[in-house]
Parts: sequence; C-alpha cells; structure tokens
Amino acid sequence: MKIVYFAGLRRRIGVGEEIVEPPAAINSVEALVAWLKTRSPAHKSAFEGCSKLMVAVNQEYADLNAKLAAGDEVAFFPPVTGG
Repeated sequence: MKIVYFAGLRRRIGVGEEIVEPPAAINSVEALVAWLKTRSPAHKSAFEGCSKLMVAVNQEYADLNAKLAAGDEVAFFPPVTGG
C-alpha cells in the first residue's frame, strides 16, 4: 500500500510517501490511521495533531470509513484554508 503525506503531515513525519504492508485486519482508513500512529513517534504526533484530516483513496476523496485493499494508494493532507 502506498501512503502519501502532504503539507504539515509531510513535515512532521519526515517523508512525502512510503510503501507499507499493514496487517490484514487493517481494512479501513480509520484503522490505517490508528496503525500508522504506532509506526513512530513522528507518525503519532502528525496524526494526533490533525483534527480535520482529509484523505483520498486511489486519488478520490474519501472519509475515515472508506474500505481499503492491499494495492490502494492513500493520501493524507490537512484541510485547505484560504484567505
């Protein structure tokens, strides 16, 4: 599974993308986020510090309940703000 991080998430985690193999029980975005938090203190900090996380699965907006499959690409980014 390819994970892509944007903006502040990228800065906090220290990478723009990574290939991961989560356990088979990880079948939703919400479960993936919980699992990613266990990967490192940086992951935990990045995801805990982002209360309004936006996500795309296979380049389509999704929510935390979206189902995942092994070959999916999941992108995380904080909400866009404008001025």
